[in-house]
Amino acid sequence: MIISDLIGQTNLESAEVEFKRQLEREKTENWLKTVAGFSNAEGGTLYVGVEDGTHRLIGFGREKADAERNFFNNQVNEHISPRPEYRIEFLPYENNGRELFVLKIAVAESPIKPIILKYNGVPAIYMRRQGFTNGASYEEIIRMSVRSQASAYDILPSQKVYRKDHFQKLFQFYSEHNDGRQLTDKALRSLGFFDENGTLANGAVLFQDDYNGEKTALQCSLFAGFHKGSERIVSLKRFSGNLTDSIQFAQEFVQQRMNYSVIKQPEAHIDIPAYPQRALTEGIINAVAHRDYFLDGTQIQIDMFRDRLEISSPGGFFQGERLEKTYDLANIISKRRNELICNVLVCCKVMEAAGTGFDKIAEEYREADETHRPYIFSASDHFTLVLPDLTYYEGLANSDFPVLEFVPVSKGTEYDAKVLSYCYYQARKAGEIASFLGISDSSYYRTTILHNLVEQGYLIQSKATRGFRYKTNPDAVRLA
Repeated sequence: MIISDLIGQTNLESAEVEFKRQLEREKTENWLKTVAGFSNAEGGTLYVGVEDGTHRLIGFGREKADAERNFFNNQVNEHISPRPEYRIEFLPYENNGRELFVLKIAVAESPIKPIILKYNGVPAIYMRRQGFTNGASYEEIIRMSVRSQASAYDILPSQKVYRKDHFQKLFQFYSEHNDGRQLTDKALRSLGFFDENGTLANGAVLFQDDYNGEKTALQCSLFAGFHKGSERIVSLKRFSGNLTDSIQFAQEFVQQRMNYSVIKQPEAHIDIPAYPQRALTEGIINAVAHRDYFLDGTQIQIDMFRDRLEISSPGGFFQGERLEKTYDLANIISKRRNELICNVLVCCKVMEAAGTGFDKIAEEYREADETHRPYIFSASDHFTLVLPDLTYYEGLANSDFPVLEFVPVSKGTEYDAKVLSYCYYQARKAGEIASFLGISDSSYYRTTILHNLVEQGYLIQSKATRGFRYKTNPDAVRLA
């Protein structure tokens, strides 16, 4: 018996069909390439349990078929990102009175491209062409990126089915913020939490009571001084769990460790917190809501220093320009990256229905002086909100000259770190940089220091009215 007896001859005429006797265990990369290639092209179908050359049915018993399906799911989840969309069917047939099955794995064209296969720690991008799978060319990678529909991670379908008893923490979270009212299945369905078949969206899975994957990873640190690096870490806590628990964890970490100042009144005293409660909540909610959940191996970072709190979230502003350091929080406009997650948080009344919520943070700091103003900045791979500690009276310490981490510059000098720090938030003229360094504005200085940093990609040179200005490339460094 051959495969055409089971599915018809027409399916075999497509180049986007491939057959496997079984899924190799030793060389899983061989068939994972095919899955990734299908996703990056126009989709395709993989039949498992069929001899490639003869198309003869090999088939599996029910238990073995289940094992093949589970192995396929586990390997795809481990090695391919973003996770491709596919559907697995068992095609039954009978052989000598025994029921056997062929696995039909229909892989859809991914709305998010490129799909990346990471095997043995090495990432690669594959493309399916005329029945063969090979490495994607540079032009194909660019084309995939440009044409990608850029769907958000949270609205893509998962392989999990909605069960109300798996979301008790979300129901409790909603009730606590809605005067005891109850969240209904109908309301969740209207938000796109699950579809008509009960299939959960990716974002919904992150609210599940027992979720403990990497997508919600969060790290909170308390430092003794003003920056990372040589400063002593007083406390460090890591968290991975559902989204409502992550919000509570982050808030409690800060609240339990932040300072309070006291204003004495005739009959009582008033505690002034280092960080206004609403500003703290808005900052954490924004980090959770606007995180790029496609970025595996990342985490929300919450760092407490003597003079400030920094909340950093993976992924820059969605479909927005790189944002330089700005104090004008009330006028920041950023498109939502995760509509479903945002809608659930709005429904729970912990997030504004419109806007970013940064205006509420600015409002909480309206009485603060110039050295205690919150600000935000964004690079291509993260955005960071900085909340000054209102109990630290000296204000932000050296906030305009951050401590940076970067790969040592080829043919570098002892001045490289100072230059990059000085030019991180603001473009500077060569003369200004030389004055900051305390050296003469010589041709040797310009060639050996400035031009070398430009050539190595650490500084971005731009034409000004008179001469050039130099700005640190945020993709070449990171805040320490």
